Amino acid sequence: MASVRLLVGTRKGAFILHADAARKKWKIDGPLFGGWEIYHLAGSPADPDRLYASQVTNWFGQVIQRSDDGGKTWNPVGNEFTYAGEVGTHQWYDGSQRPWEFKRVWHLEPSPTEPDTVYAGVEDAALFHSADGGQSWRELDGLRHHTSGPDWMPGAGGMCLHTILLNPQRPERITVAISSAGAFRSDDRGVNWKPINRGLHSEQIPDPHAEVGHCVHRLAVHPSRPDVLFMQKHWDVMRSDDGGDNWREVSGNLPSDFGFPIAVHTHEPETIYVVPIKSDSEHYPPDGKLRVYRSRSGGQEWEPLTKGLPQRHCYVNVLRDAMAVDSIDPCGVYFGTTGGQVYASADSGDSWQAIAKHFPTVLSVEVQTLP
Repeated sequence: MASVRLLVGTRKGAFILHADAARKKWKIDGPLFGGWEIYHLAGSPADPDRLYASQVTNWFGQVIQRSDDGGKTWNPVGNEFTYAGEVGTHQWYDGSQRPWEFKRVWHLEPSPTEPDTVYAGVEDAALFHSADGGQSWRELDGLRHHTSGPDWMPGAGGMCLHTILLNPQRPERITVAISSAGAFRSDDRGVNWKPINRGLHSEQIPDPHAEVGHCVHRLAVHPSRPDVLFMQKHWDVMRSDDGGDNWREVSGNLPSDFGFPIAVHTHEPETIYVVPIKSDSEHYPPDGKLRVYRSRSGGQEWEPLTKGLPQRHCYVNVLRDAMAVDSIDPCGVYFGTTGGQVYASADSGDSWQAIAKHFPTVLSVEVQTLP
């Protein structure tokens, strides 16, 4: 019978939660790397025992850790991400006379089919690739050197590459999102890149319809339909049916179209989830009511999911990497908050339970369905 492993990265360490297929009773292991910010804790779809952690502090900088036994033991990998001597920075020797420095690894994306292949998105925005389980890395520098690069600007959280989508039907295709530059796609394994932001509208930039400069918060996709993309941006929920070449708004009847995470139901490709917050300055739920919104029609028509969630005086946020879905039927949905709560639904969002109430600020939530 299947079981679930929930991977939670927080401001002060990582936690691994375990449950059987009923997903009612949870065992918590951790904290791992206590006191360190774990920006992202990710598992390999191709090897359930392989986990990666992006471990960082403002003083010691960035470390990537790898586990090959489901999180029981860990070892640092990726010596190229070396400490630069200045607090909170790392240096990457890209062949130029002066090394290029970056601050942290925001997101780790293991390959769905190759256990030793993993990608890393960093701040300032760049993409790295490893073919040996994180032991060595190379930058896919066609992205950072794109001609639009001088027009990229940091969002409130920095100029981070936070989303990496790998296409299981077209291995040569990689799609990424950068705050605040927009979405980009490569169709040749990361050598060449093009912006894919047509249809986005952002009042906060000089040209609201510009090719780049849009603050994309998160992308999501169902693996069976890799050309259908969903986006939560800085205002607006968007949809593309052609791999990002064109976008249209699907915010519909949401109480606010500002938010950070977006996720797609595992068994229903037209069912998507978002967590609206009040505005770009008030990062908490409208009216102090924590609600996940679900659309069963791929956008426009949304319903609030409230059972088990606080509906009075709740002022937490849910960050871009802090929502995930499992592959059990019915689909499980999970999210963590800046207040340290982790919520789980074993019935596709109809009802929720708090499976952790007093964690540090949750930065990322990933889930593995284990045999």
